[in-house]
Amino acid sequence: MSFKFEKLIIWQDSMSFGEIIFKISSGFPKDETFNLTSQIRRAVDSIALNISEGSILQSNPEFKRFLGYSIRSIAEVITCLYKAKNRNYIDNFVFEENYNFAYKLMNHIIAFRNKLT
Repeated sequence: MSFKFEKLIIWQDSMSFGEIIFKISSGFPKDETFNLTSQIRRAVDSIALNISEGSILQSNPEFKRFLGYSIRSIAEVITCLYKAKNRNYIDNFVFEENYNFAYKLMNHIIAFRNKLT
């Protein structure tokens, strides 16, 4: 048995992204624990959480709304990555790699959302 969302590539990718961001944010300074570290982790986790919540017992228009929340959370993660780069917590390579992953994930979510009737 499995839940519907577990089969979705967008959910699987968002789960992987969450683990990547968790590891990256573990290297942020201790004084960021309740600020940037917490914010980026909540934002990245929100991507998968909204996909799963929207897929269960929801109409397609309602599911689309939750997918919109996931897309907004991606934008929040990107902003946090910019902040981390600007504060020299991550280098350009880590920033670019995760920026590109987020951009690809966003486009996959948008394409999936556009196919819902």
